[in-house]
Amino acid sequence: MKLLLLLTCLVTPLLADELPVLASPDFKSPLDSAWKIAHGTYEPKDGVLVCAEKAENKHVAVLWHQVGWNTGLIECEFRLDGSKVFILGCDGNTAAGLKHVGRFVVTPKQISIAEDSVKPSHTLAKLPSDLKSGVWHKLHLEWKGDQIAIQLDELALQAQHAFLATPKTRSWIAVGGQTTSIRALKISGKP
Repeated sequence: MKLLLLLTCLVTPLLADELPVLASPDFKSPLDSAWKIAHGTYEPKDGVLVCAEKAENKHVAVLWHQVGWNTGLIECEFRLDGSKVFILGCDGNTAAGLKHVGRFVVTPKQISIAEDSVKPSHTLAKLPSDLKSGVWHKLHLEWKGDQIAIQLDELALQAQHAFLATPKTRSWIAVGGQTTSIRALKISGKP
């Protein structure tokens, strides 16, 4: 119990102000034009978005929300339904063109924050996890300037890197392996 309390207290909220909501799909109808499926399948059904890879893509399933922000908040509940990885990230315009800026990576056994100024991504912070398939998890991701703070159930993680301050042109969801289900998704942000 002491460790749980310590982990929860380590992350200081980054966002004091309320941000305008950019997306809050109900997942009962098709996604609007701000969303684009780059790879895989993303099927809204009865309030849940079911996400999965397509073998022929030879790439994790990727869904872009094509609205940029520099300070943002992504909240959702997700369930790993056999998937190996669930990722929330952002892309931005850099001197090298449009590229990944940073990401929060969830696997059944670990959560991590990475920045993408180098290849492969540079892991900034990580914690062990024990996320069971078929169980709903609550996620709160804050991104302000060069900092990211995450609250995933009782786990908390924070990281800072200059590259994370790159202006974001879109956020994205990626799923590797079988399916991940998402509900109660809300993306808020401002330039």
